[in-house]
Amino acid sequence: MKFSIERGTLLKAVSQAQSVVERRNTIPILANVLIEAEGDEVSFRATDLDIEVVDKGAAKVERAGATTVSAVTLHEIVRKLPDGALVTLTDDSAAGRLTVEAGRSNFNLATLPKEDFPVMATSEYASNFAAKAGVLRRLFDKSKFAISTEETRYYLNGVYMHVAEGDGGKHLRCVATDGHRLARVDSDLPPGAEEMPGVIVPRKTVGELRKLLDDDDLEIAVSVSETKVRFATPEIILTSKVIDGTFPDYTRVIPQGNTRKMEVDAAEFAQAVDRVATVSSERSRAVKLSLDEDRLVLSVNAPDSGAAEEELAVAYNDERLEIGFNAKYLLEIASQVDRENAVFLFNSAGDPTLMREGNDTSAVYVVMPMRV
Repeated sequence: MKFSIERGTLLKAVSQAQSVVERRNTIPILANVLIEAEGDEVSFRATDLDIEVVDKGAAKVERAGATTVSAVTLHEIVRKLPDGALVTLTDDSAAGRLTVEAGRSNFNLATLPKEDFPVMATSEYASNFAAKAGVLRRLFDKSKFAISTEETRYYLNGVYMHVAEGDGGKHLRCVATDGHRLARVDSDLPPGAEEMPGVIVPRKTVGELRKLLDDDDLEIAVSVSETKVRFATPEIILTSKVIDGTFPDYTRVIPQGNTRKMEVDAAEFAQAVDRVATVSSERSRAVKLSLDEDRLVLSVNAPDSGAAEEELAVAYNDERLEIGFNAKYLLEIASQVDRENAVFLFNSAGDPTLMREGNDTSAVYVVMPMRV
């Protein structure tokens, strides 16, 4: 195998591959990327047995062939090569070596046979549809902060993507929760997605998928089965197993009867929470919200380190309310707001609070209060 490829194309492909590879590997081949050259393109395939990514790039192929080489080492080499360099990769399968040449640089890397590389079994997908990258990015970006990191409740370690009834018909919906906060984000249902089975997309997959979604207008081909999900652009195919579990009935957690309404400038609110939380002890990080006629007082009282208070002008005309929250949760929820105003709907100091962006009900957040 021998081919020449532009450094930028190669870097994009191997950086996608090396991020999928697990650093702590007991199986040596899983640390490698499978490079296959044929025609006028080269594909780079990496897997951790749960996720598989295939990235294709244009190249000048002199001799077709395939080999596997350490993904991390190759990425480090390509990253350090000068911009615009032409990189030539030559495989000597008899010696078990891959030569990487660019300008005056020459590297010789150990390879493993391509036959040992595990290729993820193809799946019959129950549902195939296309969605704009911008739509998918919004669904996952706005929900992923609420993914649980607790291994015991493994079915919460991802984003639940499914078809749901919402305002004005069916929607494509993403939900994530860790028991303390919840994010529910809707978008219009793409044609062909009506029969899609609900799947829990793992946290790592959500992170890898994000790299495919930078171009707003790019069409992403989405395929879903009971056990796998696949996202494909013309150059990259990301296939992942889904979490084998049942996502809890999140609709029971979303409060319906919260009537006390506070409207606040989202950016000002986030900055004020961040400032007052500076003095709180890391463990609890509780911030108290004291609401009165059109004013909000944020306060933190940490006996060991001090106290802080800040007043904000808000739109609120219900009875007085004092309620406490974990500062980190408040900040993460406030930072999801793209519009100017955040609307908080309270019931009492002990009940979950609802937050949305202005009058937009397509993204809804729930946060549990804390005792302060």
